[in-house]
Amino acid sequence: MEDVDRKNAKVAIIGSGLIGRNWAMIFAGAGYRVCLYDVEPGQVSRALDATQHTLAGYQEKGLLRGQGSAVEQAERIKGTINLQECISGAFYVQECVPEDLDLKKKVFGQIDDLMDDDTIVASSSSCLTATMFAEDFKHRQNMLVAHPVNPPYFLPLVEIVPAPFTWLNVIQKVRSLMEEIGQSPITLKYEARGFALNRIQYACINECWNMYKTGLLSAEDIDRVCTEGLGRRYAFIGPLETMHLNAHGVEDYCQKFAQGAYNVQQETFHPLPVLYDLKTAKNVQEELEKKVPLEKLPARRAWRDNMLAGLAKFKAESEKDDFK
Repeated sequence: MEDVDRKNAKVAIIGSGLIGRNWAMIFAGAGYRVCLYDVEPGQVSRALDATQHTLAGYQEKGLLRGQGSAVEQAERIKGTINLQECISGAFYVQECVPEDLDLKKKVFGQIDDLMDDDTIVASSSSCLTATMFAEDFKHRQNMLVAHPVNPPYFLPLVEIVPAPFTWLNVIQKVRSLMEEIGQSPITLKYEARGFALNRIQYACINECWNMYKTGLLSAEDIDRVCTEGLGRRYAFIGPLETMHLNAHGVEDYCQKFAQGAYNVQQETFHPLPVLYDLKTAKNVQEELEKKVPLEKLPARRAWRDNMLAGLAKFKAESEKDDFK
């Protein structure tokens, strides 16, 4: 943000799991001093070691974001088990505790008692809205959701979801901050469960689930529809721009294809929402384990992150001379 001196400004990260560590590395790369909090000393030490190791690996692969070397960025990240020490002097707090309503209420209550009047507090919540866990606190006007996509270091989207009580200038400051640190924010006009990304994702999963249950496609072929088709396209243009480009604008697309799309949905779509039943889950998992056994999940996640890193690097280079 324009009114913040990054060299001296402090950001507090509450929760040192995967998302918390990603936020810490992103803010440190942008030049901010970061304090990473967790309740267990061992967890804090492991988190600091992990960020140092991860940043070094990114530098080696040419994927390091932001300012300075991996060592310099890692030095900007400190850890503590004292919540007051973590929040003291921070202009921005990013909460990253597990998606549990009671836990978030507890943590936000503790933050509310310790924060300055002008400190902004954002939750990394993926479904829970700020109204659900922050409406009873005295600093609630400074509280909202800033939901990242996993892994945030390579997937820059951040969903900014204000509560009805969140001040407008706070929303604007958070969006400006996200842009400054290299993320790509969107701002919801009002609170909605699931926000935007998960609502689109759940709709996609629902239909994939139905296609599998009805025997239309195997799990492998369903995933291939996305990896070899929709996913490649959506990495660069979204569904609405796809409509725009696949005809002479969106209006022409609707005149040509809307009725057909409606007929397909009416004839084949199942009522929503779909409950992901365990019987189908077992069958899907058995099929997927032929490709990725459970013991190889960590390696596969690392492969995924490397692929996303390569895509992020390619997009950053290719979009320098795009239509923006």
